[in-house]
Amino acid sequence: MSEPRKSVTVIGLGPMGQAMVEAFLKAGVEVTVWNRSPEKADAMVALGAKRADTVAAALDANAVTVLSLTHYAAMYDVLGPAADHLHGKVIVNLSSDSPGQARAGAAWVRRHGAEFLSGGVMSAGSNIEHPASYIFYSGPRAVFEAHAELLLPLSPQEYLGADDGLAQVFYQGLLTIFHPWLLAFDQATAMIARSGHDIARFVPFAVRSSAAFPYFMEQFSVENQNGGWADLASLRMMDAGAQHIIDASAEVGVDATLSRTAQAFWRKAVAASLEAGTAVSTYALMGDAAGDTRAVSGR
Repeated sequence: MSEPRKSVTVIGLGPMGQAMVEAFLKAGVEVTVWNRSPEKADAMVALGAKRADTVAAALDANAVTVLSLTHYAAMYDVLGPAADHLHGKVIVNLSSDSPGQARAGAAWVRRHGAEFLSGGVMSAGSNIEHPASYIFYSGPRAVFEAHAELLLPLSPQEYLGADDGLAQVFYQGLLTIFHPWLLAFDQATAMIARSGHDIARFVPFAVRSSAAFPYFMEQFSVENQNGGWADLASLRMMDAGAQHIIDASAEVGVDATLSRTAQAFWRKAVAASLEAGTAVSTYALMGDAAGDTRAVSGR
């Protein structure tokens, strides 16, 4: 006797939600879809998904519902009117938000009698098939293990622990790194182009330079576990280096706001170091927004 076909509901059909539906269908999973803008479901139905006319019908269709929404507030807007259909279901929210919002959302779902998992999708845009793509999950281990096989078509899985907010802690941490990088890349390539040179010629050097990033992350992670790396001479050098970037950008009319922000941190660390009489790291400054910074000696 053949095993029953796996099935899942996907609510939210933006680019990421559509990619998830396609991945499920490709893996032979039966998918029911719902979206606030019904026309977005048309392409998914054409691929073989089933359309639910209401959120209640979407929840009733399957034991597990995956949410791909803009934020957790949208979960309440979408599921709230059909909350009486949540009992006995499993909600896997792969939307982005703060860890606190994820924990509050988990509690709300459970109050309505459903199980809950939080997830953070690390991918190359909506390309969840990219080799670098994976998904953080957090929530009760038993719930994750019961449904991991069903969710596996979405991307490789990284289960972090029972804390409902933990997936978002790691996810937002990685986006914290990505967003400034993206803006810095725009600034750098704008400077190249406005200088009259070829971006395509520059990019291989940028890729080559990025090979050192893992080295720096590993080195600074050790330092940050011990209060952060700091050396007054080096902090002053970073301040001067930021000024050179600002000048180079200004010469060709490129916005250097990002570099000015970086410079402000270096200068704040220099000032804190002089006041403390010992080197204070930018890590210590950022880690204590109240201003009670922890001074650490340069190494």
